[in-house]
Amino acid sequence: MNGFPFDIVGFDLDGTLLDTEADLGAAVNHALAQAGRAPVPASEVRGLIGGGGRKMLARALEKDGAIPDADFAALYAELLRFYAENIAVHTQPYPGTVAMLDALAARGVKLAVVTNKLESLAVQVLDLLDLTPRFYTVIGGDTMGPGRVKPAPDQLDEMIARGGGGRTAYVGDTTYDTRAARAAGLPCVAVSFGFNDLPASELGASVVIDHYDDLIGVLERL
Repeated sequence: MNGFPFDIVGFDLDGTLLDTEADLGAAVNHALAQAGRAPVPASEVRGLIGGGGRKMLARALEKDGAIPDADFAALYAELLRFYAENIAVHTQPYPGTVAMLDALAARGVKLAVVTNKLESLAVQVLDLLDLTPRFYTVIGGDTMGPGRVKPAPDQLDEMIARGGGGRTAYVGDTTYDTRAARAAGLPCVAVSFGFNDLPASELGASVVIDHYDDLIGVLERL
């Protein structure tokens, strides 16, 4: 027992720990330009995010029609290339993130990242923001193999196994996160400031927070 209700707290990345909207939007619009498509307005980028980069690009292309699989694969590769080279131009942690992570660590909590972003890209952006040492593991959308991504529970089950087991909670911003947590039997905290694909109150989380200043108190009450 560490005196805190949870031994492990896992976090989604995009829209949960990090505001990646501008850099993801730039990568999508770069890919669209390669295909001769019009850019996505900044006001619409948030609605594309969730489920990984492949889904994000597919949603962006839907407006003017899908493209052949081979062309999509090449365009997706170009999106990833551009994004990897411009991954932290605008990306920053949400307000209160670093202080919250440090406060959890001070309570003996093990911290993890579980994201549908490719593992290499997740580690890259965390490295650039000097956040990687705070997490005992980073599990990405390609870590577990095809199909084993949120909302399936596989990544969260692996997170718990790597952390040695114990009482675990998960923090996210979309139904991919809340459904995965439910499938894994974990309480889930949703953040209202992320890339919510439904109103935050309808995501199916155990509780919703509006700022990371509130997270520790909420976890203590769960």
